Amino acid sequence: MSAAPVERPHGSEGSDPYGEKPRTLLDQADRLMEQLPGYRVEILGGALTVTPPPDAAHARALTDLMVPFMAAGLHGDEVKVLQSVGLWLPDGPEDFAVPDLCVVDADIEEHLVEYNCYDPAVFRLVLEVTSSNHRNDLRTKVKAYGNAKVPVYVIVDRKHDRLHVLTDLVEAGYDTHRVHPRGEHVTLPESIGAEVTLDVSAVLSAAQAAPDPRIRR
Repeated sequence: MSAAPVERPHGSEGSDPYGEKPRTLLDQADRLMEQLPGYRVEILGGALTVTPPPDAAHARALTDLMVPFMAAGLHGDEVKVLQSVGLWLPDGPEDFAVPDLCVVDADIEEHLVEYNCYDPAVFRLVLEVTSSNHRNDLRTKVKAYGNAKVPVYVIVDRKHDRLHVLTDLVEAGYDTHRVHPRGEHVTLPESIGAEVTLDVSAVLSAAQAAPDPRIRR
């Protein structure tokens, strides 16, 4: 998803319309969520990242992606398929991410850390659908999810029209990073709880935004 610049609330320089300056990054994150309802706020590498609401194609891709996971039985008594769940990161004292889609242990609610974010140990897979700020998903979050020891990271790369699958955790992150173009079918590791095969062409087509009808061609 794309990241937006962080804007300060209106007011005279040095003034604080809320009456109290935020003391921590989490306080600032709270304030941004109030100022920008519908936006996604994350703290990655000690920096606040603000993401605008997704477009329809982004949401459609996520809905379509849930189908093969659920068809494989990955939404039952032992495992769940969820969207937009906070993942507490080990990179910093306040770092957290909110992946677009995840496969998690069913008892995830017993592993709450803080700030509605959960222990990365219960995440079997995370998935991101990119937007204009694709570098965040392809670089920053690769490091973050690798450090958090999430076993499988999938990226629907809309800019380059391909699918990335990162697996095989090592001390420095992921040892295997495979890139799949249209026409391929990708079977994910059974460590997520079942065998799931993704049709790369179908996933990328679902994620492809329609032309803006306001622009004359």
